[in-house]
Amino acid sequence: MSERPSPQISSRKQPKQVRSTELVAAILEAAVQVLASQGASRFTMARVAERAGVSVGSIYQYFPNKAAILFRLQSDEWRQTSDMLRGILDDQVRPPFERLHSLVRAFVQSECDEAQMRGALDDAAPLYRDAPEARAARVAVQQSVDTFMLEVLPAASAQTRSLAGDLIITTLSKVGKQFSITPRSPGEIEIYAGAMADMFCAYLESLQQRPEATAP
Repeated sequence: MSERPSPQISSRKQPKQVRSTELVAAILEAAVQVLASQGASRFTMARVAERAGVSVGSIYQYFPNKAAILFRLQSDEWRQTSDMLRGILDDQVRPPFERLHSLVRAFVQSECDEAQMRGALDDAAPLYRDAPEARAARVAVQQSVDTFMLEVLPAASAQTRSLAGDLIITTLSKVGKQFSITPRSPGEIEIYAGAMADMFCAYLESLQQRPEATAP
């Protein structure tokens, strides 16, 4: 039995003129509004066109289907988050644990700020989660994480560093998403993020004291 083909999620073409760039920006802004108000199940090209004030045909010039629009929104979100994480981790002027605290605070704040949109995009994930573009986006920060772990744990084995990086990023992602489900005040975010960062730092400090340890 042949597998069901996945929908095309790449944009048809990239805008080259100012007017075209503005049109795509308007389409994406309308898509964000429709997704936030209607959810993934009621997200359609027609609703996006109506909200943007353009024809459906104008949207089809750049996006072959709604999956392509949703993937563009998701990939833009991934890129913004990845740039933020890399910018913090790669800033070697600051001590490593200070960077880690900043990373956790920024990520948790971002999760809370974008909770509604992230939830809708998660609902739409089956449309594109197996695409090559999605797999590539998910590993965008890995090099910065590896470099950071080598800086913090220079005497540890590669396996230990890999495990530590995976535990921190996975925990940060899962716990941050769960925490953001409920609306949070700035004070709650600061306390929660600080506690999680302290936990990560304590874990890395324990590994620094026993660099010969290896991952199971």
